[in-house]
Amino acid sequence: MPLALLALAIGAFGIGTTEFVIMGLLPEVAADFQVSIPTAGFLVTGYALGVVLGAPLMTVLGTRVTRKRMLMLLMGLFVVGNVVSAVAPVFGVMVAGRVIASLAHGAFFGIGSVVAADLVAPQKKAGAIAMMFTGLTIANVIGVPLGTYIGQSVGWRTTFFVVAALGVIGLLGVARLVPEQPRPEGVRLRHELAAFRNVQVLLAMAMTVLGFGGVFAAITYITPMMTEIAGYSASSVTWLLVLFGLGMVGGNLLGGKFADRHLMPMLYMSLGALAVVLALFTLTAHNKIAAAVTIVLIGGLGFATVPPLQKRVLDQAAGAPTLASAVNIGAFNLGNALSAWLGGLVIAAGLGYTAPNWVGAALAASALVLAVVSGALERRSKVARGRLVAQHSPEPLATPAPQR
Repeated sequence: MPLALLALAIGAFGIGTTEFVIMGLLPEVAADFQVSIPTAGFLVTGYALGVVLGAPLMTVLGTRVTRKRMLMLLMGLFVVGNVVSAVAPVFGVMVAGRVIASLAHGAFFGIGSVVAADLVAPQKKAGAIAMMFTGLTIANVIGVPLGTYIGQSVGWRTTFFVVAALGVIGLLGVARLVPEQPRPEGVRLRHELAAFRNVQVLLAMAMTVLGFGGVFAAITYITPMMTEIAGYSASSVTWLLVLFGLGMVGGNLLGGKFADRHLMPMLYMSLGALAVVLALFTLTAHNKIAAAVTIVLIGGLGFATVPPLQKRVLDQAAGAPTLASAVNIGAFNLGNALSAWLGGLVIAAGLGYTAPNWVGAALAASALVLAVVSGALERRSKVARGRLVAQHSPEPLATPAPQR
């Protein structure tokens, strides 16, 4: 794999840290601003919605510059957003800082996915995308637990200053290691938008929203769930997030490996298993060991869907993949926002801290249904194309009878 993938992974590490670290700090932030836990959940929802809106917006703006330069500009915006969050005097300003940082998220991963795929042979594209996303998953093993520990020990504002510093490192990594590629010629906005007329692209994005949304329904409220239900101390949440991150790393690498060989079967298996595990989490959350094992499985199964879904969008939007790739990253975060909001609703309704797990199971099961529909449509399309080719193939010339 090219060294440039390391630079993309460094940027992904910083972005992944700021996206997920807030989950371990929700109680501290809520207490500091004197808001409820469900209200503090808007820091997750606001970030996710910012990604949804920022992915297409920043990608369109970036069509006028080279991909490398756009990646650098996005990392700069990410740094600004985290500094605003760190110094926020009131809750509303912190939400604004999260949104500013989130505007860089979707476009960075969307453009980065295209760059990563272009750096390798066609049969290794999913693996290259997975390598970039490894930075995001490793953030959950190192960055998020460390940020949670710092936030609980020194203060959550220090955590966001540290995240801003990670963004600076990511910017320098992109500047140093990513090769300068010429701006794509002949690609216009209407060409990029044409990809959204493809039913398979839309189905893949819907699977992204529902499948990864299932993960966030449970993980957004992991701190109160583990402290109030499983009986863990607040300090133990750091190590539970490490387990979640380890699951993400393993699932991401396996998803990248098998998506290059058996993409749709990989989606069927991971989405189906994710739905089952999330449903079981309502029971296993009452036992410390069972809860820890379940958290690993949720991380692994959830991120096993990321490389195949991203590769499917790139394949189906071939010729103009940049905007579709970025919007699919936004779709991941739309699922995050939807599930965080639904999880907050069921908690606020008095159904308990394990209720979001049922929400997640339903979302993942819905994604599985769409995956089955997508696979069936693809098979039907291949059969139809085969018949069409057969109908228009010239009849073989008859062999003349031998002369006597």
